[in-house]
Amino acid sequence: MENTSNSFDDNKWSSLKKDLKKTVGDTAYNNWLKHLNYVSIVDSTITFSVPTKFLRDWIVNNYSDKIKNQAKKYLNSVNIIKFVVKPNGGRIVPGTTRTIKSTDNHWKSSLDVRSNQTSNYPNEFGAPLDPRFTFDNFVVGKPNELAFAASQRVSEAEKITFNPLFLCGGVGLGKTHLMHAIGWKIKQKKPERKVIYLSAEKFMYQFVRALRYKDTSAFKEQFRSIDVLMIDDVQFISGKDNTQEEFFHTFNALIEQNKQIVISADKSPTDLDGVQERLKSRLGCGLVADIHPTTYELRLGILIEKAQKRGVEIPSKVLEFLSHRIISNVREMEGALNRLVAHGTLVGTPISIETAQLVLQDLLKSSNKKITIEEIQKKVAEHFNIRLTDMHSPRRSRSVARPRQIAMYLAKSITSRSLPEIGRKFGGRDHTTVMHAVKKIEELKLSDVNFNEDLELLKRLIDS
Repeated sequence: MENTSNSFDDNKWSSLKKDLKKTVGDTAYNNWLKHLNYVSIVDSTITFSVPTKFLRDWIVNNYSDKIKNQAKKYLNSVNIIKFVVKPNGGRIVPGTTRTIKSTDNHWKSSLDVRSNQTSNYPNEFGAPLDPRFTFDNFVVGKPNELAFAASQRVSEAEKITFNPLFLCGGVGLGKTHLMHAIGWKIKQKKPERKVIYLSAEKFMYQFVRALRYKDTSAFKEQFRSIDVLMIDDVQFISGKDNTQEEFFHTFNALIEQNKQIVISADKSPTDLDGVQERLKSRLGCGLVADIHPTTYELRLGILIEKAQKRGVEIPSKVLEFLSHRIISNVREMEGALNRLVAHGTLVGTPISIETAQLVLQDLLKSSNKKITIEEIQKKVAEHFNIRLTDMHSPRRSRSVARPRQIAMYLAKSITSRSLPEIGRKFGGRDHTTVMHAVKKIEELKLSDVNFNEDLELLKRLIDS
């Protein structure tokens, strides 16, 4: 039975915590709400405390509705909830109260400002760290191993080693993932450190708002009073001279105070167009870590990790197919996997290469270019891990001869080249050699199911 009196004791607080744990789940509760404490209730206002501003903001942004709903079960008259910052064993920090007010059945959040602060500038900046992006679930390979190692060093080092750490690479290759992972690791080791993550666009937006409120001093203060600043996609300040000017001074101020800076962009500092030379120089004065385009092996590893995380069984041939075909970026590849899993779950059809071709046909559209024998040779050589020169060499060992025969068969099946033309492309071989290769592969297709599947996979990859 609900108790809606205005009294609140330890028993009710204990019951409220149990309700919250049941509502949000054990993991979320232990990560975010475990350190929430009841402070007081005055009239229709209930106050809770947390040890850090970071935790306060995360709770307000993500769990305030759930806390409000549970609190009203015990205190029906509550229409104001306050969250204050109270470090463990310390006093409430003045000017840190976040208030959730009920007006016309809507709950609005605001930040209480200390009485001696007269700023009209909204004191909200940064973005919450995404709990999905940690070092533990980042798949490492040759293209990203330097960026990964440098990010770990920055998150764990007691003394600053690289400042700034500049992560550069194309879209969807893991820059944002690493930045969030850095933030999480730092907060895990030292929760009191003030870590701010935001996009360059958000930085620019905040600066423009500061100009509008005629209070750039508050803007400067909030960015220069932090421990770690992470700015994503810094290329977006290209051509914005005033924003670059302020960013340059903020950058310098933090460096002088020995505060860590992490930057990401789609290009290295020297290649950023529309960016002042002095800012380029500053951005490149630490460690520039390139994240290169993914390799087939890395893409396959990422897909295996994503599939395991979702708890779904996907045939290895399908994962190999996707790894070969979707090479633009990891984000697109993950989206393709999600679509394929959703289709299999909702429609109930087995996940196969044929299903993938149907469901992902917009991503797997064949290019209009004419497929050449050279392209076939290259794909087959990569698939069987042999040298491209082996396609033309006189070597007859089975490890080389069989892939060569497969390439000849595919050249005959996919291109319009004649047998003599195909023979010439394979080291000047006779047309009868090509005929023998085609016949041999057709026989293997009929007698070996696994060989046939492998051949079909190769054919689809080349068709792409």
